[in-house]
Amino acid sequence: MKAEFEPFVRDFVNHLRDNNVAIFAGAGLSKAAGYVNWKELLEEIAEDVGLKIELEEDLISLAQYHVNQNNRHKINQKILDEFVEGSNPTENHVILSRLPIATYWTTNYDKLLEDSLAKNHKRYDVKIRETDFHHSIHRRDAVIYKMHGDVSNPSEAVITKEDYERYYLYHNSFLTALNGDLTTKTFLFLGFSFTDPNITYIISRLNNVIDKKSSRQHYLFLKRPIIGDSNITNEAELDYAKTKQRLLIDDLKIRYNIKALLIDEFSEITDVLKEIERRYKKQTIFISGSSCGEYGRFGEKRATDFIHNLTKQIIQKSYTIVNGFGVGVGSAVINGALDAIDSEPQKFSDSQLVMKPFPQFVPEGKNIQELWDAYRKRIIPIAGIAIFVFGNKKDTTGNVVLADGVKKEFNIAIENGVIPIPIAATGYMSKEIFDIISEDSSKYLAPYDWLWKELCQMNSDVISEDEIIDKVINIILKLNK
Repeated sequence: MKAEFEPFVRDFVNHLRDNNVAIFAGAGLSKAAGYVNWKELLEEIAEDVGLKIELEEDLISLAQYHVNQNNRHKINQKILDEFVEGSNPTENHVILSRLPIATYWTTNYDKLLEDSLAKNHKRYDVKIRETDFHHSIHRRDAVIYKMHGDVSNPSEAVITKEDYERYYLYHNSFLTALNGDLTTKTFLFLGFSFTDPNITYIISRLNNVIDKKSSRQHYLFLKRPIIGDSNITNEAELDYAKTKQRLLIDDLKIRYNIKALLIDEFSEITDVLKEIERRYKKQTIFISGSSCGEYGRFGEKRATDFIHNLTKQIIQKSYTIVNGFGVGVGSAVINGALDAIDSEPQKFSDSQLVMKPFPQFVPEGKNIQELWDAYRKRIIPIAGIAIFVFGNKKDTTGNVVLADGVKKEFNIAIENGVIPIPIAATGYMSKEIFDIISEDSSKYLAPYDWLWKELCQMNSDVISEDEIIDKVINIILKLNK
């Protein structure tokens, strides 16, 4: 990721933690999935009225000219033909759906946002018509505002000049909601070019609601023009495009407080989103571990006190904890987290503790281990750091053995880029995980080479619980710098 994006990434991650981020998706976000952009959608429409799409910038008027001379049927059919067939969400869609983003606005007709949220087990509420505002889906994770319609009903899609001019008459709920979100959330505009017919109208809404002195900072990705882009065939045309873009950038900043993030390649957007996800996830800690009542040299009282105090301090540092309520460990995690939250309820929140107890009853025809493995694969990627403590269980004969479930959680963590912190001093599977890492620390800890030395310091029979906690907290803080 380029250094110039650092201020944006830092700001955006902070807003994610505060749950006040919104995404506005334009046609460019869906283009990478194989869908057409505006010019491709209207190419044949332009030919019907004797125009050349490559020469046209006012695509809204172009659609209107076609309706004036014919009717709306062909445009409706084009929308249906181009967007009805399913396409897989892009990597950008997938990353966005994994992040805790509760608000999506889009002018796109496709269902890529819905599909990506569903694949990540998110419950979403879609607003397409005015009547959709009369009710809401309970316990929703996200709302998708499809302010220009949906492929399921192309006749109501906003696409012509008249549609735009009459929008306020029939879509007032959208405008009210958009105005509210623009003043309370930080928007990231994705998939818009400065020639996109939607962007001008959408951004113009800001002029009605912003306070120039105190409005929120919004962000927009824009690609630098190059020879080979539409209508740019030589250096003179390139210079003209650069001048036009520079003026647009100034206008966005001065009048709307939208900061343009300039990219050379669209792949840079993916790199930035990956970095945002990586940093955000590191503020969530997964605690893996189990015990059948055996805690080695610690003994039960010291072990549970250790887990309690470790969890408490993680919460007090404003991080979030995810736990699967492992036997002999989960209760101490809960108690430690609640101790921190209850001691300062104005400072810490219940949302900092995410408990995901494993299913105990198996539906008919399903295997419990397969069910648990699928569950692990859902909850572990939520985190960016995984702490491993103890890790034992009793086998069918009553003997104490290493907990293979903890090892599975380690493997899943590694597969998903989650940074492992095995506390070897607690023994059992945690010690075995430490030994696995020791065979090739760069494989498991890159790019955090310094981390191996820190882990080694916790591989001691004499290190105290307080020393372990101090080292773990310092590791977490360092990883989040």
